[in-house]
Amino acid sequence: MRTTIDIPEKLINEAMKITKAKSKTELIKKALYNIIQKNKIKGLKNYKGKVDLDIDLNSLRDRNEYSN
Repeated sequence: MRTTIDIPEKLINEAMKITKAKSKTELIKKALYNIIQKNKIKGLKNYKGKVDLDIDLNSLRDRNEYSN
């Protein structure tokens, strides 16, 4: 999809240096991916302390003991 947007050149240049993006398209893709990932992580953090998985770590650590 082609879209025309007005972004300050100084901002683009600084972001390209930081990300080492080879093109403006690659830079924008990286930026969008980063925004999406951060929002997904933010959503997962809302569950911190609210989910009880009831996991026995000792049994998980020993699960491969009998598989050989």
